[in-house]
Amino acid sequence: MLTIHADSRGHALAVRGERIEAAGPLAELSAGHPHARVRTWPGILTPGFVNLHGTELLERAYHPDPREAGTLGTEPLTGDALRALALDDARWGASARRGVQRMLARGTVAAACEPFRIRAVQDAVRRTGLTVLPRPHHPGGTPSLDPLASDLPPETPPARTPGSAACFAVFDVHDETELAERGATATCVATVIAGRLLFRRR
Repeated sequence: MLTIHADSRGHALAVRGERIEAAGPLAELSAGHPHARVRTWPGILTPGFVNLHGTELLERAYHPDPREAGTLGTEPLTGDALRALALDDARWGASARRGVQRMLARGTVAAACEPFRIRAVQDAVRRTGLTVLPRPHHPGGTPSLDPLASDLPPETPPARTPGSAACFAVFDVHDETELAERGATATCVATVIAGRLLFRRR
């Protein structure tokens, strides 16, 4: 089934399965595909982000379960706090799943990672659908779930063209300038990877 995703500026992507079939103005795509399903999103369609600190956020940090917020807080735990937890495989896997969900909620469509050393993390990340890109070395900068909050320039995937993977994120802002000012944490509406809607703000 062909679905046309459109933003408030009239920019649109026609998606069939895992691939982008066409990109252009909503009016043009709707006229060319009159039987397509049209999904209109508030804000802007973007290629999404590549988080350069995938290793640090998924395998060198623990993302507390919401039920642990009273004792562990809500922010990722690293360093001595992480070591004190003495995590087993089950908790590592659950942490990685929560970490990926928090990345998706900020418009991340891919994470750059060194080879995972913890099998439970590797398996958990693979099942989430997040694209994992090889990372030959540490990029520097401060790891952040919000790619716009890191002290590195935000990284985006290649331009979306017909035939490329249907990966994009939607942010409820007027334009890219407002997105840069407000960040991704409070503005991400949806994240799509390989045609699958993996995050949608409720």
